[in-house]
Amino acid sequence: MALLHISEPGMSPEPHQRRLAVGIDLGTTNSLVATVRHGVSEVIDDEAGRSLLPSIVHYREDGSVAVGYEAAEQAAADPENCIVSVKRFMGRGLDDARRHRTPYRFVEAPGMVRLATRAGARSPVEVSAEILKALRQRAEQALGGELVGAVITVPAYFDDAQRQATKDAARLAGLTVLRLLNEPTAAAVAYGLDNGVEGVYAIYDLGGGTFDISILRLTRGVFEVIATGGDTALGGDDFDRRIVEWALVETGLLAAAPEGGSSTQGGSSTQGGSSSQGGTSSQGGMPSALDRAIEGGLITAGDLRAMLVEARRAKEALTSHGHTTYAVQLSDATRVTLPLSTERFEQITRDLLERTLAATRRALRDAGLDVADVKGAVLVGGSTRMPQVRVALERLLGKPPLIDLDPDRVVALGAAVQANLLAGNRTADDDWLLLDVIPLSLGLETMGGIVERLVPRNATIPVARAQEFTTFRDGQTAMALHVVQGERELVADCRSLARFELRGIPPMAAGAARIRVTFQVDADGLLSVSARELSSGVEASIQVKPSYGLSDDEIATMLRSSIGAAADDMRARALRERQVDALRLVEATRAALAADAHLLSPSELHEIEALVARLDQARQGADADAISVAADALARGTEAFAARRMDRSIASALTGRKLDEVRL
Repeated sequence: MALLHISEPGMSPEPHQRRLAVGIDLGTTNSLVATVRHGVSEVIDDEAGRSLLPSIVHYREDGSVAVGYEAAEQAAADPENCIVSVKRFMGRGLDDARRHRTPYRFVEAPGMVRLATRAGARSPVEVSAEILKALRQRAEQALGGELVGAVITVPAYFDDAQRQATKDAARLAGLTVLRLLNEPTAAAVAYGLDNGVEGVYAIYDLGGGTFDISILRLTRGVFEVIATGGDTALGGDDFDRRIVEWALVETGLLAAAPEGGSSTQGGSSTQGGSSSQGGTSSQGGMPSALDRAIEGGLITAGDLRAMLVEARRAKEALTSHGHTTYAVQLSDATRVTLPLSTERFEQITRDLLERTLAATRRALRDAGLDVADVKGAVLVGGSTRMPQVRVALERLLGKPPLIDLDPDRVVALGAAVQANLLAGNRTADDDWLLLDVIPLSLGLETMGGIVERLVPRNATIPVARAQEFTTFRDGQTAMALHVVQGERELVADCRSLARFELRGIPPMAAGAARIRVTFQVDADGLLSVSARELSSGVEASIQVKPSYGLSDDEIATMLRSSIGAAADDMRARALRERQVDALRLVEATRAALAADAHLLSPSELHEIEALVARLDQARQGADADAISVAADALARGTEAFAARRMDRSIASALTGRKLDEVRL
């Protein structure tokens, strides 16, 4: 007798019918892949039992490509063809890439930066695709089947260009992206479901190349992101670079930066055994030290890579020991050996740590919360293992951070849970809801270069917002729409995302047309914009595919600049609005004079023309009060003229008509 497969309503099918999906943490330093098996999320190890995959790609001489540990072995020997920390270049232009001191040779090309390798020019998307491909192959081998899709995590402060670049890399790797998920949110999902916690939690995510802070409220299975912040140009790599900069100065290979404030002494032994003294900047390091070392020919690209590798080892050693020895041999046989203590390391990186704390305080302000409202901080990212991070966070929040889950694994585990759900493997226990937010406001440029925000930052995604706009001039048949992102009041201070045009608007009087503009942000945080003229139905739309030329620190500084310049922005916006209103009044008055100047005496015409000229001159200045005074004067001075025009229009309309024809 044949047996029927019977399952309870809402329960997922048997394991052999499950759709295979994974969560991927595509990290700057290391990457991981995880899945849900038997109702539990777990990281998938490689054949050697290792869960982490170094995010390193090596283009070999024989044309093959090595990824992970095998590639890491060649990082110092072949630095130009061994790409490390490529995530920092995702969605970035050439000028931005050159701000990072690296051993790579960059290729002049429009759009996203490309790196010269023996295999040809490779974009960060292509390099990242090799990492994702290795993770996909690991997962399919372990799960015994083809994946239906993956949830890939990204820093919460990744902009549209970086998110789109991540999706492109997944597509190249043969992966279907079920969703892009913010890394702190993924960590909250893993922590919240694993521990069954409720309340407000801070997710402090310090990875290899980026820093994110998100404030989440966990309530009965609902994960609501209420504020987010961070710095896309700050991560563990920067702490490594500070050690290298310190070592260059301490050894005497490089003079201390002239702007250095506090000077300290430190011994250094070279091959000849001599010692020297060096100083460090009071800001925690020498910002231009690596630039000066490479440009001056003091170290080679291979030296830089070797020193960075040793810096990372020393940093990790200091997590469990108070002292270590920084030791590396340079290409000219110089042996650099330096004692490095936890105290010294904390000193030269203090400003980097403070940047993360400042972002945390801003996120709490955005959420309208005090530190006392936060029940705990979940640590994410390997860089949170640094003791000074945990001490500083405990000092800020008044309670020790939560370290129940491995900070290296927690993001991938949360992504796996979301992937399992999106793949259709929901069970009766999967009754949770994820509400994420958009990190920066989205809006349109209006007359006078003013930003009209449609989607405010920290709005829950997916989200759709619409607003009606109108034309500025009589007979206007087209409208140019400029989509911007940022927190400032003027377009010049925000980031341009896209431009498109709506054509075919029926000619009408200024202000009569009704153009409805709709912004839609999907669950991945990607934007589409449409515009529709309501009377005619003519429509235009655009999928926002931003250029890859955004500077590394632009998004990280947008909120800082908006806070510091809020008062100035409001004054500037008020001035622009008065200038626009004044221009409209000037043009309307001149049009009326051109049509009906015969209704005025020569002296009246001269007076009105003088008032128009006065307002036109005032609107070109920066005195908002003067514009208002001139506008009021013109309005009063044209009252009699407006009345005569109205009388003339009424008389014209009634001429030749009988009384019965005009009765109501």
